[in-house]
Amino acid sequence: MSAATLHYIFDPLCGWCYGAAPLLEIARAVPGLAVEFHGGGMMVGANRRQVSPEWRQFVLPHDRRIAEVSGQPFGAAYFDGLLKDHGAVMDSAPPTTAMLAAEELAGQGLALLHRIQRAHFVEGRRIADTEVLTELAADIGLDAAAFAAAFHRLEGAATNAHFQDSRRLLAQVGGQGFPTLALEENGQLTVLDLGAYLGRPDAWRARLSQALPTAAATTTEALVCGPDSCVLPQ
Repeated sequence: MSAATLHYIFDPLCGWCYGAAPLLEIARAVPGLAVEFHGGGMMVGANRRQVSPEWRQFVLPHDRRIAEVSGQPFGAAYFDGLLKDHGAVMDSAPPTTAMLAAEELAGQGLALLHRIQRAHFVEGRRIADTEVLTELAADIGLDAAAFAAAFHRLEGAATNAHFQDSRRLLAQVGGQGFPTLALEENGQLTVLDLGAYLGRPDAWRARLSQALPTAAATTTEALVCGPDSCVLPQ
């Protein structure tokens, strides 16, 4: 039984969520702490974006800042490949559906998220393409046929319901953007200060292991995302 649950409200296309990925891996290894993911649907419907020169110029400074603060690598295949691939579409729905399928099949939703993030930000792959997502699921050991069946069952209405539930949770905890982390203990939710630990994995591990009941109910300006692409669409 887990003593506490860490609720991770995120989006697969959120650069700051990629920056926080090592901290999520640490959280998953803390004894007594369960981690649950909640995809917020940052870029779905009318908020989907096709890659263009303007989009590339918009995201480049934010991605470079994320790399500087977090130490997470961004690949040339992303900067000079995907961000110049004008046929690519930034759509949060397919990778979120893929995570839901991986979670249903094997409890591996977060493992697939990390593989998806690396495919996007390092390898420059089109993570909105079902074929790519099936390959990434196979990379983490999922059966391709079972994954495809679960994906098709969960796309559409089930994924949209997940987005709505995640947005309700984000509003409940007072979050403004992605990522938002909220610790639940004894029915009480407390937002954690993640920004102070980007690039400081040992300090984050100690924070979770030793001080879960007294987690600070604060966020940081960087992780609210301000004017960048991590802001929850209104």
